[in-house]
Amino acid sequence: MDLTAVREIVDGQSPLPWREGDAWLAGGTALFAEPRPGLRRLRDLTGHGWPPLTLTDAGIEVAATCTITELLAFAETPGTPWPSGRALIAGCCRAFSSSFKVWNTATAGGNLCAALPAGPMISMAVALSGTCRVRGLDGAERAVAARDFVSGPGSTVLAPGELLRSLTLPAGALASHSVMRRVSAHAWGRSVALVTGIRGGPEGRLTVAVTAATTRPVTVSFACAPSPDELRGRLLSALPRRLLLDDVHGRPHWRRHLAVHLAEEVRDALAEER
Repeated sequence: MDLTAVREIVDGQSPLPWREGDAWLAGGTALFAEPRPGLRRLRDLTGHGWPPLTLTDAGIEVAATCTITELLAFAETPGTPWPSGRALIAGCCRAFSSSFKVWNTATAGGNLCAALPAGPMISMAVALSGTCRVRGLDGAERAVAARDFVSGPGSTVLAPGELLRSLTLPAGALASHSVMRRVSAHAWGRSVALVTGIRGGPEGRLTVAVTAATTRPVTVSFACAPSPDELRGRLLSALPRRLLLDDVHGRPHWRRHLAVHLAEEVRDALAEER
């Protein structure tokens, strides 16, 4: 669709001061998806030329401008490191309720910054203990844990003028055993509940993350594999009514039920891998 209020597109590296009506532009699939009458100027990030993925012994740095297609291609390349982590990345990429045409344009950073409850890159980032690299217009940077980056539906911790430069996924999390479970109303529909689990460390520490069913990511962690009752009790406590999404895709009590059920499946799957 046309953003009829936009009057100017400038290079994202421009020193122009930030003003009301500005927005960062990467793939644009979320930005162009609905009317935005207050938008006046787009600051294009594609000219930065950031490499989509940088692999080191410490993990993976995913550029904000990395497309879903590029990320999925890495995740499904045989012989590359971290098979369990790559399987989770691939599962999250395929959780998009969109076509491959959108995957070729949509970016990992854009999905995080759109902060939609069903954003699968949010699920991936939280599950793999990611760290968001946030940059201001003056070049100053700060690190934000992925679990804290999204503050609510459509909102993040980004201040005016700040951008998401990249997401770092640590090698330790990528190497750990991980599982994803998801429910949607139909095969290619929006996620109504997405639960991930990751187990690592000598004691088998388990961290479960709930997204899509909630207004922001919710995580619970256990020093070792919990009993079914312990897992259920912690999740019910961590999922009060105010954090559960209520929209046309599902009511809060149903989403809570699904989240707990999927978490139990995640726990059982990780227990079997031990």
